[in-house]
Amino acid sequence: MNAPAHFTDAATAPVFDDAARQRFAAHYPETPHILRHNLTAHPLLEIEALAGLAERLPITSVEYNRGDLPIGVDGKPGSNGLTIAETIRRVAEAESWAVLKNIEQVPTYRELLIGLLDEIRPEIEAATGAMLTPQGFIFVSSPNSVTPYHFDPEHNILLQIRGSKVMTQFAAGDTRFVPDVAHETYHAGGPRELRWDDSFLTHGREFPLGPGDALFVPVMAPHFVRNGPAPSVSLSITWRSEWSYRESDARILNAMLRARGFSPQAPGRWPQQNYARAYAFRIMRKLGLTGS
Repeated sequence: MNAPAHFTDAATAPVFDDAARQRFAAHYPETPHILRHNLTAHPLLEIEALAGLAERLPITSVEYNRGDLPIGVDGKPGSNGLTIAETIRRVAEAESWAVLKNIEQVPTYRELLIGLLDEIRPEIEAATGAMLTPQGFIFVSSPNSVTPYHFDPEHNILLQIRGSKVMTQFAAGDTRFVPDVAHETYHAGGPRELRWDDSFLTHGREFPLGPGDALFVPVMAPHFVRNGPAPSVSLSITWRSEWSYRESDARILNAMLRARGFSPQAPGRWPQQNYARAYAFRIMRKLGLTGS
């Protein structure tokens, strides 16, 4: 498992070519878009390698559930009755989806993650400043499985390695799809799963993904995923920015204010920086006044 981070058929070729990096720069950080990548044959992303990775990661870094789920779920989905390694090795018939979190805990996978992010670091840092907290996630999904409606706090590029899926995204920061209270609850430690309403469906934007496609997902953009008719492997490369952390901290302060009977204004999206509330929360946290 010592493959170079940029393994391709032509070993020296970048995973993201000039056209992909230019397209990314034109849309980052707030507009979802499709890129092309050159990472569909990496040995670290083969099923057996991923089963081995699952067995090396701590239990807190793996999640796997039944795949026959509705778009909206109330709380965490139920177990499929298999181990994580069994789920991955039997993904074709397991009717499940699995995610391996924080793959950077394993050195070879950290090398892969950082190599990919370094290719687009100049475009990231030109827009949102220093690239913070790089993390990687790998999704292994059975045919026709569903990842329910949720959001994530990171800037994210999802690279489809094998199989196909359709991600349906909704506008980040639009309270029709995620009320402010749900943001506040999440940033204060609550679940990322969101309340679903079928009326949302007509407002979503579908992004079909096949091998070699990559999709940029803005911070906190709600979405759900339907897998295609074959097993799927996807790699999510993520990072944070000081802007995204300020929005998170402002949301936590708003949760505290709401608990005291106030109706705080939502923090602004990019390029607003939310300095005042973010730093007020950080001072309170440093003084031990937040209860966390």
